[in-house]
Amino acid sequence: MACRARLTADGARARQDPNANTSFDDGDKLDKIIAGIPSPKTLSGFQLQPVEFEKDDDTNHHIDFITACSNLRAENYKIEAADRHKTKFIAGKIIPAIATTTALVTGLVVLELYKVIDGKDDLEQYKNGFINLALPFFGFSEPIGSPKVEYQGPSGKVKLDKIWDRFELEDVTLRELLEHFKGQGLSISMLSSGVSLLYASFFPPAKLKERYGMKLSKLVETISKKAIPPHQKEVIFEMVAEDMAEEDVEVPYIKVRVR
Repeated sequence: MACRARLTADGARARQDPNANTSFDDGDKLDKIIAGIPSPKTLSGFQLQPVEFEKDDDTNHHIDFITACSNLRAENYKIEAADRHKTKFIAGKIIPAIATTTALVTGLVVLELYKVIDGKDDLEQYKNGFINLALPFFGFSEPIGSPKVEYQGPSGKVKLDKIWDRFELEDVTLRELLEHFKGQGLSISMLSSGVSLLYASFFPPAKLKERYGMKLSKLVETISKKAIPPHQKEVIFEMVAEDMAEEDVEVPYIKVRVR
């Protein structure tokens, strides 16, 4: 709201009167702002891309942006401004933890880490901990093993862990990937990355011929119509496959290094 300022005799600025008549026309400023808005024709094909909020990466300036915008709003509505630390606390939905609980959990984690360093592969040696200092309650249980999968390979049964195992490849062509897994006894019928279906055995021959010679990174960018971000070094692929016994098998994902 515009207002007229009065000067006291000694030249100091007096308190502004919000009910005073405006000394200039706000309409002129609004007209200039409206005139500066681009024509819809100039924005043809313009698209907004959503950005995933990440509070712990200071290089993306997400917290800085939220701090600036929220404090501008606070200034307009006479709300107490928040510093960057408090903004990160609120926007990041950070839950404060009691130091004693944090220390206990850290200690239990380190105890399990010793077992990993010692090379223990017996699952019964490890423990899950359930702690509530307010009761108090201390409970421990043996962890459940991750699901496994078996398939018929060229040299017999192959056993894989669905969670911890994965296939790792370089940025090869689609044809090379298919041949690689065929040599391991897996016939891929469908290959996808994210929501993009990159390969299916029922695709028309012309489409398959076009994609066989493409690098996997190029194939992903072509089908998804999105470039792989410069900071992303690996791309995850999922496959539907049959083993040598022509049985459908749920195998782990493929991780392809693109950079």
